[in-house]
Parts: sequence; C-alpha cells; structure tokens
Amino acid sequence: MSGVGVSQTPPKFRVATVSLAGCFGCHMSFLDIDERLFELIEHIEFDRSPLTDIKTLGQCDIGLIEGGLCNAENVQVLRDFRAHCKTLVAVGACAINGGLPAQRNHLDLATLLADVYRCRPGMSSGSAIPNDPELPLPLNKVRPVHEVVHVDYFLPGCPPSADTFWRFLCEWMAGRTLHLDHDSLHYD
Repeated sequence: MSGVGVSQTPPKFRVATVSLAGCFGCHMSFLDIDERLFELIEHIEFDRSPLTDIKTLGQCDIGLIEGGLCNAENVQVLRDFRAHCKTLVAVGACAINGGLPAQRNHLDLATLLADVYRCRPGMSSGSAIPNDPELPLPLNKVRPVHEVVHVDYFLPGCPPSADTFWRFLCEWMAGRTLHLDHDSLHYD
C-alpha cells in the first residue's frame, strides 16, 4: 500500500509535571478538569509525573512545574526538568513567587531550624537538627523557579483553576498564547 488515502494520527505532545516545595494543590486542580482528561489524553502523553508514577524524564514538549525551591534537591530537579522540556511552565503562586513556603524568607534559617527541632515542647533536650546525608540541604531563602531557569509561561493562581489549565493547554497545543483575564485568576 502506498499510503494514499491512509490518514496518519498526529503525534501526541509529551507532557511532564513535577511538584517541588508546595502543597500539591496545583496538581489536584489540574485533575479537576475531570472528564476533559479523556479528550486531553487524545492529544498528549504523560512522561514523568506523579499522575503516572514514571520516575525518569525523557524529552518532553512541555513541563509543568508546581512549587518553589526550598532545598538543593528542588534546584537539581528543576534544572533537569528545564533541560528535558522544550517549554517550561511555572504553575501557581509557589512556582511563580515562592508562595507560602517563602514566608520563612524573613527568618534566619539557623534560628528557624533550632526553633523547630530543639526548642519544641515535649522534645528531649538532646534533640538535634537532622543532619543526614540523605536529606537535601535547605536553601537560605525559598526562591521562585524563574530565578534559577528560564520559564516560558506562568499560570498564576493558588492554585490555577481547572479551566485555566484546560484553556492554557488547548491554546498551547494549537500554537497560540493564552491571555488570562482577571476572572481566570484563582486564589483560594
């Protein structure tokens, strides 16, 4: 058969997602697109994501990053994500400006760790700040993702609404840029 008259299915976009220092609320909002996920899955294939439990990251068309950067591991994951994604999207307040985790930025990190691990009621006087080589080193300040890597798009909100995710992905797959109106911004 020469292929005349045979329709080719267009390739699916490869999408990866990750959550850094945040609450996972943006992923939950993404899942709130509900039955539209079935339509979306006709056009995309998930790569690394907590939604798939795929642990390795391949080359992707788009990466959705939730959460800011509070430790060295977050920075490493972000840089790896940027290297594997043609388009990177900072999703939600934590990724865009540090969000709630950044409220610790006005405190001294050493004092904060001592207050949390040594000076708590009910803790023994010998309690120590965890110092295990398996634990990622905390950053002095929580940082938004755009301070470490180039970000192509920002989806603001805490979390962005399911409709915002849907509209963004539909516009992006069509090769257009989404322009959010004020009603699309969602902060709970």
